[in-house]
Amino acid sequence: MKRNCSVTPAQLGWLYASLCVVSLGTAAVFWFQGAVLILAFAWVELAGVGAAFLAYARHATDGETISLRGRQLVVEVENAGRLERAEFNRDWVRVEPLAGDRSLIELSGRGRRVNVGRYLRPELRPALAQEIRRALREAQGI
Repeated sequence: MKRNCSVTPAQLGWLYASLCVVSLGTAAVFWFQGAVLILAFAWVELAGVGAAFLAYARHATDGETISLRGRQLVVEVENAGRLERAEFNRDWVRVEPLAGDRSLIELSGRGRRVNVGRYLRPELRPALAQEIRRALREAQGI
């Protein structure tokens, strides 16, 4: 499951570069005509937009991967470029919602807990929990 992002980080970089060219070009024209403060304001504007774009790009590739590998249920959660991996014995893992039917799904076992489903619409989370349970049952041969 991945975050729904309409612009990739590479596209965002090109957009920012073109915005810099247009904004600084316009500011330079006015600076040459005597409006000396316009260039400083253009740099401040581009710094603010750059910070916002950077925050967006850090989370554009966030996602969750759930897979059965042998006797292990492997959960990988990527958030802001940091990958967290949890492995559970498929025979002992519990799959349950945190609070209600539409809340995040908690996978737990042997003192370890991981919440998944943050990139799904809330009404689809129960179906994900059922799918994980079904896959675990089929892997156990039940």
